[in-house]
Amino acid sequence: MLSNRTRISAILALTFVQQAVFGASLQEKIEQIISRKDQKNVQYSIMVVNAQTGRPVFSHNPSTPLIPASNMKLVTSFAAMKRLGIDYSFTTKAGLINNKLVVVGGGDPLLGLAGRDFISRITEALKAQSIEKLDGIIIDSSIFDDERVNPNWPKTQLNMAYACEINGLNYNGNCIRIAAAKTGDEITLTKDPQTEFLRLINNVKPVTKGDSAIGSNRTRQENVIVVYGKCRQAASFDVAIEKPAAFFAQLLAKNLNRAGIQIQGPITEASVNQESMQIITQFNTPIMDVIRNCNKDSLGIAAECLLKTLAANTITGGRAGSWQGGRKAIEDYLTSLDIGKAEFYIDDGSGLSSVNKLSANVLTKVLLDAYRSDFWPGFRQTLAIGGVDGTIRKQFYKDRYRSRVFAKTGYISNVRSLSGLCIAADGDREYIFSIITNNANYPTRKAIFDIVEAIIDEG
Repeated sequence: MLSNRTRISAILALTFVQQAVFGASLQEKIEQIISRKDQKNVQYSIMVVNAQTGRPVFSHNPSTPLIPASNMKLVTSFAAMKRLGIDYSFTTKAGLINNKLVVVGGGDPLLGLAGRDFISRITEALKAQSIEKLDGIIIDSSIFDDERVNPNWPKTQLNMAYACEINGLNYNGNCIRIAAAKTGDEITLTKDPQTEFLRLINNVKPVTKGDSAIGSNRTRQENVIVVYGKCRQAASFDVAIEKPAAFFAQLLAKNLNRAGIQIQGPITEASVNQESMQIITQFNTPIMDVIRNCNKDSLGIAAECLLKTLAANTITGGRAGSWQGGRKAIEDYLTSLDIGKAEFYIDDGSGLSSVNKLSANVLTKVLLDAYRSDFWPGFRQTLAIGGVDGTIRKQFYKDRYRSRVFAKTGYISNVRSLSGLCIAADGDREYIFSIITNNANYPTRKAIFDIVEAIIDEG
């Protein structure tokens, strides 16, 4: 009979052999995927670690910094969660100073979206105080600086919803929905919300065959856009507006006038002394709602507001949150994880800028930091769930993979990325992974998903 020590030694030896086989098998599978003929010109940075132990399971150019696209949102959102705390709220205040209505923005990216109708709340608060006349409206958006557009965002895409301006007071995603409808040979364009803030030039042509396809271009005139394309059936899209605070102010003034409240003075933008305000109402959006929209649905404005809020609260004393300050806050966080500066460069919070650089090693270290923290249960639920919701609801839908992948996608021109956590098929192990690709092509998308499925299968 074998002694206990001999049996334990044999078990340990078998376990070591099994781990070696597992590692070699996964290594071979992933190398085969990234060596496919259609991937020969694609740059990969890949890192896979055992979440429980932190030990590497697979790596390929793990320290090579590449453009991460929206995987940048993982770094931004967790740094904000860790520094600001899960109880932080984006607070927008409305009050009175000498019979002037003052609205102070708190950098909330979700105000006016999904039932967050602050304009009606302000109107009701004024009517409750029997106020029928105002001497003007002041909008204070000074929590952020005046740089509303990152200089490295694609200039031709600034009218797109994902490239909307970033302001201390945002509303309706800083967008207006344009709808086109065909009646006979006429094309009618409508706006939601209905406002004269944005002027449309209608170049849409009616057609009797094919699908509707409409888009827009900005002109040299502020908030004047050309809507073009062809329309057979009703179609719509969101367009980003310029000067969001003025947009909010015009919507507010229109609603107040409709409610019988006269505005007898000008509408201005200025920084105010909040201590002199008589607060009449406020709106609070929990940071977790913002991070959920940032990660699960890849909402760009959410990421940028998190970055600038992080700057305002940790760098610039509560005001003038900027991309520069946000970069400093993120750099400080990454440095605290012992990540060398050669592995990252931060430009914005959402990943829309192609100047951002992250290595797969950076992303796995951030995710591992999140995994080991008390924030992890909440943070994991902000990620898209494979086969269930968010940006990967149509991926990993087979029973073997559904609900086993919690991740953030990334996509801009020639870039594909996916980082997060996956659960092994046996349910016993969890793996943190990051896959960043540059010079990517259409088949790269499938290659990335194949890599994650290989990790699940081998686990």
